[in-house]
Amino acid sequence: MAETVIPGPVSECAPIREATCIHTKKIYDNCQSKDCIEDLRVYPTAASQTVLDAAQSVRCGRAELLYVSIQVDPVGYNRGFYTVDLRFFYRICAEAVTAGSCVRPTPVSGLAVFDKRCMLFGSQGTAKIFTSERPCSLDQSLSFEDNLPSAIVEAVDPLVLNLKLVDRCDRCGCCACASNGESLASEIPAAILSAFDDNIVFSNSGQKCLLVTLGQFSILRMERDSQLLIPVYDYCMPNKECDCDSNSCGCQPEDPCQLFEKVCFPVGEFFPPASSEALDPMEQLRQGCSCGNNSGCGNSCGCGNSCSGSCGCSR
Repeated sequence: MAETVIPGPVSECAPIREATCIHTKKIYDNCQSKDCIEDLRVYPTAASQTVLDAAQSVRCGRAELLYVSIQVDPVGYNRGFYTVDLRFFYRICAEAVTAGSCVRPTPVSGLAVFDKRCMLFGSQGTAKIFTSERPCSLDQSLSFEDNLPSAIVEAVDPLVLNLKLVDRCDRCGCCACASNGESLASEIPAAILSAFDDNIVFSNSGQKCLLVTLGQFSILRMERDSQLLIPVYDYCMPNKECDCDSNSCGCQPEDPCQLFEKVCFPVGEFFPPASSEALDPMEQLRQGCSCGNNSGCGNSCGCGNSCSGSCGCSR
């Protein structure tokens, strides 16, 4: 009987059962971005604008990426290439410091918007795609999918590199917040506005404005539906049973003391680590396990049932 192949590294002796055709998304092009967005205007909430007008400085900023809207359009002069217009929506939070060193800083928040354009290769197809998943009655308008590639963006919350509270206009009449947010207000989705507990001020009515500099990491890829021929080892069957208890599926509950025996002794809680790497929660995953195989704790991570109650697992 052939050896069962499980997900993970495959040995050279693992047999290939057959070649099969699958329908999946194929990545045609991708890129990574490391954007330093300088002096991006923050549109504060109504309550925050009042606080900012009376503040002397701001500090302790953080940013949260709320959403990224994506628009894909073909490039007319270069077949197979597409422009990808990205719009990042951020929630910016900071603390405004008013006059007097004993006054507690006041939290403020607002919306920031960053636009970016890229050009990637996504190949070209002219076939119209119809599907039974969304049936269309001929009494209604015809429905089919354009054969355009899909743009996928993966991004993390940005780093706040700098925060500046500036007067809207200086003595020379030069305005730091020259961009008119009133034209932008109609382009903000309602779901973004609902993420704030107050109305966003897009007008230039305030005396001061908040500028933020962000560091944004992102990955952009262009995908298209494709049929690929791949080698098949076997069907992907789970190799472990689902945990259950008496409340969910009628299984006998596990003895709490036996469950406790599987937990390694928390050595790090009693003896603080001497290096910063030991504080990294991903370090144990990179090293493979917090309980090494030489600790007498079974064959896998997490200390098997063979451990005694005084498991001497070491990090």
